[in-house]
Amino acid sequence: MRARAATLVTPYLGACRPHSCFPPARRRLLLQSPRRAPLAVTTRSFTASHFGRLADVNSSLDPRQQDRESDEVDVCIVGGGPAGLSAAIRLKQLANEAGKDEFRIVVLEKAGELGDHIVSGNVIEPSAVNELLPDWNKADNPSRFENATPATHDKMRFLTKKGSIPMPAPPQMNNHGNFIISLNQFSKWLGERAEEIGVEVYPGFAASEILYKPTDGSVMGVATNDQGIARDGTPKPSFERGMEFHARVTLFAEGCHGSLSKQVINKFDLRRDSQPQTYALGLKEVWEVKPENFRKGEVVHSMGYPLPSDTYGGGWMYHFGDNLVSLGLVVGLDYPNPWLSPYGEFQKFKHHPLFKSVIEGGKCISYGARALNEGGFQSIPKCAFPGGALIGDTAGFLNVPKIKGTHTAMRSGMLAAKAAWNALNENKDVESTIFLYDYEDALRESAIWKELKEVRNMRPSFHSPLGLYGGILYSGLEAYIFRGKTPWTLQHKGKDHEATKHADQKPKIEYAKNDGVTSFDILTSVSRTGTNHEEDQPVHLQVDDWDRHAREMWPKYKGVENRFCPAGVYEYVEDEGKDVGVRFQINAQNCIHCKTCDIKAPAQDINWQTPQGGEGPKYTMT
Repeated sequence: MRARAATLVTPYLGACRPHSCFPPARRRLLLQSPRRAPLAVTTRSFTASHFGRLADVNSSLDPRQQDRESDEVDVCIVGGGPAGLSAAIRLKQLANEAGKDEFRIVVLEKAGELGDHIVSGNVIEPSAVNELLPDWNKADNPSRFENATPATHDKMRFLTKKGSIPMPAPPQMNNHGNFIISLNQFSKWLGERAEEIGVEVYPGFAASEILYKPTDGSVMGVATNDQGIARDGTPKPSFERGMEFHARVTLFAEGCHGSLSKQVINKFDLRRDSQPQTYALGLKEVWEVKPENFRKGEVVHSMGYPLPSDTYGGGWMYHFGDNLVSLGLVVGLDYPNPWLSPYGEFQKFKHHPLFKSVIEGGKCISYGARALNEGGFQSIPKCAFPGGALIGDTAGFLNVPKIKGTHTAMRSGMLAAKAAWNALNENKDVESTIFLYDYEDALRESAIWKELKEVRNMRPSFHSPLGLYGGILYSGLEAYIFRGKTPWTLQHKGKDHEATKHADQKPKIEYAKNDGVTSFDILTSVSRTGTNHEEDQPVHLQVDDWDRHAREMWPKYKGVENRFCPAGVYEYVEDEGKDVGVRFQINAQNCIHCKTCDIKAPAQDINWQTPQGGEGPKYTMT
C-alpha cells in the first residue's frame, strides 16, 4: 500500500500532526467527537488555531483563509444512505478478501446520526441486500435486521371524495416476498454493519465543496463546511475550519437533488444525453394505531382523491411492526396550480374514510418529507466522471410504477464499488485520474437498467391530453401487454418549475382548518421531525436578493413558496413599506432538507446548500 501523509497544514501551527496514523477507532473518535453536538461551542481535539504572531491594529488576519486540514483516503463516499453504505460495505468486503486491511473507505454524512435525514415509504425488495449481506434477516444471525415486517397482501384503490374503487394492481406492484421497513432504521443498521468490517463512518460531517485537481480538473475529493460562521458571514469565537478529504475515487450518494451532485452534473455535463429529471414530493407520517385497526403486513396504494386530475401522485398505507402504520402521499412536482399545497393535500388525504378508519383513535408519532426522482430511465444521466461516480437516488434509479428505489440504489452502490476496486487495482499510479468505465457498462447490463427500461413510458404517459385517466389506461397496457417492448420512448414535458402557472390562471384552493386530531398545522408537524438549526449562521437557502424575489414572484404566484414547502420555511409578510405590500422571509431553522424549493421555485433562484454538519431533522421511524 502507498504511504499516506494526511497532515495538518495550517500555517499557524508550530508542528504538523498527522492523524491518519491513528488506528481506525481512535481516528474516528478524533474526527467525530465535536460533530456529535454541532450546536455546542466545541473544537476538534486535534486542531489548534493558535496564531504564530501577534496581530497589529492594521492586520486583516481572517481565520477563514487558513488552510484546511486534509486526510487522504482511497474512496470517499458522500452520503450515508442505502446506496453510499452499500458501496462502502462492498468495497471493504473486497479489500478484506484481498487481505488489504489498510484500504480506507470514508463515508461522510451531513446528519448528526446515520438515518436522521432518511425518509421513505418503505416496502423493500430484498434482492440487493440478499446479495450484499445474505444473512441480513436470518433468525440465527445475532446482528440481523430485526425490524422487517413481511408484506402479506396488497390492495390498490382509486379514491373518490368519500369512496374507494378496487383496481387491479400492476405486476410491478406485487409485494410477495418483500418487507415493510423504516428506511431510517435500516440505514442505521447498515451503518453498524459497515463499521464492523472497518469502514470509517463520520456522521455530522457536511460535505459542502467539491475539490478538483488543478492539473486536469478531475474530482479529487470533497471539503466539509466551516463551523461557527455568524449570520453576517463573520467567524464567531467557536469558528473551526472545514476539512478536506482527498480520494482517488469519490462517490456521490446524496440522494435526490444533492447540493454537490448538482454541481458535478453541471461541470461534466452529465445530462447531455438524457431528458430533464422530474420530481415528486413525498410526505409521510407514522401512526401508532389501535390494535383492532391494525392488519400486520397489509400494503395499500391509492390514486385519485385528493389530487386534481392534472396532478400526478398517489398515496400509501403500510401496516408494520407492532401496531404501526406508515401513511403518506406523493405529489408530482410538475403540478400546474400554484395554489396547490402538497402539505394541505396530505392533511386532506388523511380524512378519507379508507385511512381515517385506521388511524382514528391512534397517535401520530413522526412526520417527514423528501423530494424524490421520478424521471426514470430517460432521465438517467451519465453516472461516471473523472475521479468518481453518481450512485443511488443521486442518479435517479427509482422505479416509479413499482414504488421502489432502495434495491436499485443499493445495487448501484455495489456496482460502483466493484468498478472502483478494479480500477484502483489496475491503476496504482496515485497521481493518475481514475475513470469508472466499468460502472457505466455494469449499469447497462444490470437488473436496474432492465427494470427501468421496461417501465420507462408509464410516468410520462400522464402528460397526455387525457391526463390522469389516459395515463392509467396507457400504464395498464404497458404493464400487461407492451411490457416495455414498444419501439418508442415517451418524453417528459419539461422541467417541473416550468409547469407552474400564474396564480390568476388557476382556481384558488382553500384548505379546511386542521382539527388537531387527524390533521395538523404545519408547525406541529415540523415539531415531530426533531429539526434543529443554529439561527446565528448564514441562511443555507440562498436567495441573492430577497426584495427583488418578492417584487418578481409575489405578483405572479401569490406565495407559491409558502405552499410548496412542507415545513413552513417561506413566508410573505405584510409590509406597507415594500413595493408589492409584502416582504419575503425565510425561516431557515424550520428546513427539513427536502430540496423541494430548489426544484419547484419558478425563477430557480433558491439554491439549497448544506448548513452546519449535524443539523436538520432528526427523523425517527421514517
